[in-house]
Amino acid sequence: MELPAPAPSDNAILPPSKPDPPTADSGTDEIEGTKDRVTTSLPVIVERLHLGENYIWVTNVFFLTSAAVQPLFGQLANIFGRRWLTLVIVALFTLGSGICGAAGNAATIIAGRAIQGMGSGGINLIVDVIVSDLVPLRERGNYMALVLLVYFVGTAMGPWIGGAIVENTSWRWVFLINLPIGGVSMVMVLVFLNVKVPHEPLQQKLKRIDYIGNAILIGSTVAVLYALTYGGTRYPWSSGNVVSPLVIGMVGLVFFMWVESTKFVREAVVPRRLFSNRTSTTVFAVTFLNSALLYWVMFFLPIYFQAVLLSSPERSGVQVLPIIVIGVPAAIVAVLLLTKFGRYKPLHLFGFGVCTIGLGLFTLLDRNSSTAEWVIFEMIAGGGSGFVLNTLLPACQAGLIESDQAAATAAWSFMRSFGNIWGVAIPAAIFNNRFSSLSYRISDPSVRTLLSGGHAYQYASAAFIKSFSNLVRDQLISVYSDALKRQWEISIVFSGVSFLLVFIEKQIKLRKELDTEYGLAEKEKKKTAKNVFERTEGEIPTES
Repeated sequence: MELPAPAPSDNAILPPSKPDPPTADSGTDEIEGTKDRVTTSLPVIVERLHLGENYIWVTNVFFLTSAAVQPLFGQLANIFGRRWLTLVIVALFTLGSGICGAAGNAATIIAGRAIQGMGSGGINLIVDVIVSDLVPLRERGNYMALVLLVYFVGTAMGPWIGGAIVENTSWRWVFLINLPIGGVSMVMVLVFLNVKVPHEPLQQKLKRIDYIGNAILIGSTVAVLYALTYGGTRYPWSSGNVVSPLVIGMVGLVFFMWVESTKFVREAVVPRRLFSNRTSTTVFAVTFLNSALLYWVMFFLPIYFQAVLLSSPERSGVQVLPIIVIGVPAAIVAVLLLTKFGRYKPLHLFGFGVCTIGLGLFTLLDRNSSTAEWVIFEMIAGGGSGFVLNTLLPACQAGLIESDQAAATAAWSFMRSFGNIWGVAIPAAIFNNRFSSLSYRISDPSVRTLLSGGHAYQYASAAFIKSFSNLVRDQLISVYSDALKRQWEISIVFSGVSFLLVFIEKQIKLRKELDTEYGLAEKEKKKTAKNVFERTEGEIPTES
């Protein structure tokens, strides 16, 4: 008999108040802050809408659509221009928020979150694309530092705003508050985002879209995420319900890369030339690994706090803040150093080296660890990861021509989002497997049965563990602690591999000049006017 999933407030599948990893967003981070607000408010939403097991899709469908549409948006940015696509992206996020805020059942809120995810993925992408259009590669660090600062404020305030909204009003305002913000954002885009727009007949633009490639990529991504969502929880990993979609999805991704190189595709959404040099190819790989590690830490540290230190969900949300408090400033320092010295390889080596040390220190955490220990360990891991994340994209772009910047950014963003998905599935499988092998330590057979089949991850909460006698409680804490150590040990391998891969990177000189079809339309007009004036002036005869 399958056990029902507990309410999210009592489990660790989606730890309440979980901050998002630092990413390069813009002023639209005020919109993006809803991810943290939703995390904090999820238990109330589950209860009011009677979501049951469907609650997991409130989060996972967001990740799915966010990752799947990024290559498509990258291509659309090249075909239709940045300005109108940005408006569509913000409109999608705002529309999704409105649907979620008005939702009366599981299907409606999941549909709204799917649309929100599309907007969120687009926002993460288009910010990087526009900055790449406007600023030479060598100088982008200064601008990304400002973007990261805005992100830091949004991330820090998100959980608190969500909690205050739920406590004082209705959970619906967690979503509805985005409507005026989205409206203002669209007006600001219309007024201030004056960039060049490609002039081409609509029919020709539509022909350029890679319909086949995008369909295969989106379908494959959906299949993989479905398998990762239910693998080890609703179904065992060996079940055909997991293996079949996972195999179909992975084969589909390989098939996608082949299709992109054939004559069937007029303009590939992910051109093969993006992988034509070792640096860009390596950066795609380490971006996947770094993003996986970031979510690895952000999803499993709360399990340590809740199941081993017996912290409340709210307190565990505060206990993971040292990663953000150090990670974002470290990212700002890294991009500024990149601008000053123009060398990304030393930053990557330093970042992955420090991150590996931090993950190694996590293996020392147990029920007797002091506050100073876990705070320092978090700061080390967060600082290392922060040093890497926002210096990866410039390294990827360095070996590619300017006309491929949007496609490269989209592919890089997809690898980042795809890594996030695996960053939850891989450690969850390791953790549950290790927990099962250690469950013999638990003397109560009913508890062993309750936590079998992957449910240890779901029930990792202080409220659950405190409901048992002192003997069983101590046994549970011991098993949870040792199971966590095993997945931390595997994380060291992932980070160590990333460190070694950096040696494959080639240090390419970052361009100081900007050569792009896109950019500020105002500058183009001024330049044109200046040229006309100079030509006119040259034609005026001078007096002898």
